[in-house]
Amino acid sequence: MQGYWRKNVTIMIVLLAIWAFVGLGCGVLFADWLNQFKLGGFPLGFWFAQQGSIIVFIILILGYAILLNRLDDEYSGETSPEDVTPTTGKVEE
Repeated sequence: MQGYWRKNVTIMIVLLAIWAFVGLGCGVLFADWLNQFKLGGFPLGFWFAQQGSIIVFIILILGYAILLNRLDDEYSGETSPEDVTPTTGKVEE
């Protein structure tokens, strides 16, 4: 189970780092530099601040769901039902 949680936390850290870079970096810190480029007639820094960070956040949520489904499938056979205590639901070691 330790491997499962290690991979889960790694996935969360990577996705949160991407979100922080896009939301804070592209939307605030690098906005002036990004404004020299246009997307749909709007400056790119403005676009990231208003739309891009939200769209990226939704894509990251979808990616997290897909990655965790794969991780669950990978570790689904690790704990058998006999290892779980019926009253507490905890795994006996």
